[in-house]
Formats: sequence, structure tokens, C-alpha cells
Amino acid sequence: VRCTYIEIPQIETTAAVVLSQPDWMWGAEMGANEHGVVIGNEAVWTQAPLGPPALLGMDLVRLGLERAQTAAEAVEVITALLEEFGQGGACSENDSSFAYHNSFLLADAREAWVVETADMEWVAERVISGTRNISNGLSIRTEYEKSSKNLVEKDLDFAAYFSADSVQLDPSSRESWGRRLMTEHMGEITPDTMMNILSHHDSGICMHGAFATTASMVSRLTVDGTNEHWMTGAPYPCKTPFKLVPVAI
Repeated sequence: VRCTYIEIPQIETTAAVVLSQPDWMWGAEMGANEHGVVIGNEAVWTQAPLGPPALLGMDLVRLGLERAQTAAEAVEVITALLEEFGQGGACSENDSSFAYHNSFLLADAREAWVVETADMEWVAERVISGTRNISNGLSIRTEYEKSSKNLVEKDLDFAAYFSADSVQLDPSSRESWGRRLMTEHMGEITPDTMMNILSHHDSGICMHGAFATTASMVSRLTVDGTNEHWMTGAPYPCKTPFKLVPVAI
């Protein structure tokens, strides 16, 4: 299969997917598959070297959705491909110098995972209760359940070791805001709640300016498979309505 920059072996069967996809790349920033798995990614800046063109984080989002039937399986798909092929290449259509590493939020109706990477190293944290959000910095410290084979020090503080900047969480950061806004609605979070949070301005979650929120997605997952997904398909969720995806994914 031809990804954005490289070709990798295809598998025999892939899942049906719905994707929020920039038009210039093969991958996707977020999406869902027919098995009720949803994945999104964020850019993170680390001290690890940026590699040559390889898989983009967005390619890994799509590959995880096409090849996994659970969130845990998607973790295995993404991390195995990362270790085999690496990540790298321009992450912007118009700026060949703009590149970064990636973090991922993966969920199904039963559990969620956060995967954070630095070059070909990675850690995975399982989330089974409460809320969890990611933004543009490493956030997993020592509370991970899985890691790349080269991380022999199993209690390594991943964020502190690899972050390009301080790992002290700025209360004005998007991640801090997201955590507070979701905590305020703990136990009563609805799709409308999440749409309002994604449209929030003071937090910078809905970004305008040089960096803009390019698209947004909200999913409601159920164990009986009656999943629903809403997408904007356009920038600025504060201005663009979320529309229910009219397909059974």
C-alpha cells in the first residue's frame, strides 16, 4: 500500500473506515472503523531526532483503523509499524521543514489508550475510567503498561526524558484546559458537551491564526455497536456545525 511517502506491505483484509483526511496525504488526522475503534493524533515535539521520510503519524492513524478490531489491537498495529518503518517526513503540504513526532488517542466502547512516541520509541497507557486528553506535548510519565523494546529502564519517565520543553503542565495549556473542562462535566458528558469543549476559545482548543483547528470529530461508542460519529470536515468548530456521519461505521 502506498502511504504518504513510502510503500509498506498490505494485509489481506482491511476494515471499512471513515476518515478526516487532509487532501494532500494518504493518512488521516482522525477517524473510526466498522469495529467501533476511533483514533486521533497530535503533534509532539521531542529531543529525539527527526527521521527521513517514512510513515507520518496520520498514516499510522489510518493503518491502525484499517487493521484493528479493538483499541488494544490498534496499539499493537501502530507501534509495530512504527518500530519497523519509523516515522518521518514533512507534516505540512506547503512547508517541507515542518515535521514532528506523534501521540495518539485510541478508544473503543470498553477502553481507551494513549500512545506517545519519540522517533521509534514509544509508551502506551491504558485508560479504563475517568477522562483523558492529549495535546501538543508528551504527557505519559511512568504510568505506562507497554513500551518499545529499547526502553530497558521500565520506570523511565518518558515525558521528562524525551520532551523538548518542560514537562511541568502549564495551567493555561490546551491540555490543562481540556482536562478541567471534562472534569467539570464528569458523569454527564454528552456529544454536545464535547462539541462545546472542542469549540472553546479561551483555552486555545479551537485555534485560530497561524495554527488553526483544521477539523473536529466527536464519537459516541456503545458495546452493542450502535456507534455515532459527528464531524465538521472543515476548520474552526466554533463556526462549522458538527454533522452526523450518515454511514453505519
